[in-house]
Amino acid sequence: MEKSIALFGTSADPPTIGHKKILEELSKIYTFTISYVSNNPYKNHKEDISMRSYLLKTLIEDLDNPNILFNQSVSSQWALESIKKCKRIYELNNLDFVIGSDLIKDIFNWKNFDKINSEVSFLVISRKGYPVESNTLKMLETYKVKFKISTIKIPNISSSKFRSNFNYSDLPTSLIEIVKKNNLYESTKFVE
Repeated sequence: MEKSIALFGTSADPPTIGHKKILEELSKIYTFTISYVSNNPYKNHKEDISMRSYLLKTLIEDLDNPNILFNQSVSSQWALESIKKCKRIYELNNLDFVIGSDLIKDIFNWKNFDKINSEVSFLVISRKGYPVESNTLKMLETYKVKFKISTIKIPNISSSKFRSNFNYSDLPTSLIEIVKKNNLYESTKFVE
């Protein structure tokens, strides 16, 4: 039987309790969940990719789950490159690409969308305030996108919410000291 693999790339600026919950839940569904940090070409990141990947790696190490793998070498700002690297490294044919419902309507505009669509199935994680609307469902059907909408329930938190409210309880416990010690996201208090 072929292993089920989830590929979960994130900008993780910073990783939150939402990211932690997603990883924990994916590990119950998939044989392996492979995660990495990327630079999203449509976002301005507050911290550089090396710090964000260090934070995600720390979170994953703290989870201490052999089914959750951190592999920064698959990172690319382009989904197709990350997918191809992952398939090559792990010798995979099938892969579920994890995406939040806040981004699902944007996939049609992604670079190389047609190739991405032929390479993966999408697992859509519902985020509060971002329902998958009927016109998006029609587009998914029109483009013959293979997808499932997950039943995973995640906290209503995002990296951008953390940066605006600076509530440390939104961070996994293992990251709080690192964020404080390195004065990460400090300027956010004054900017937003």
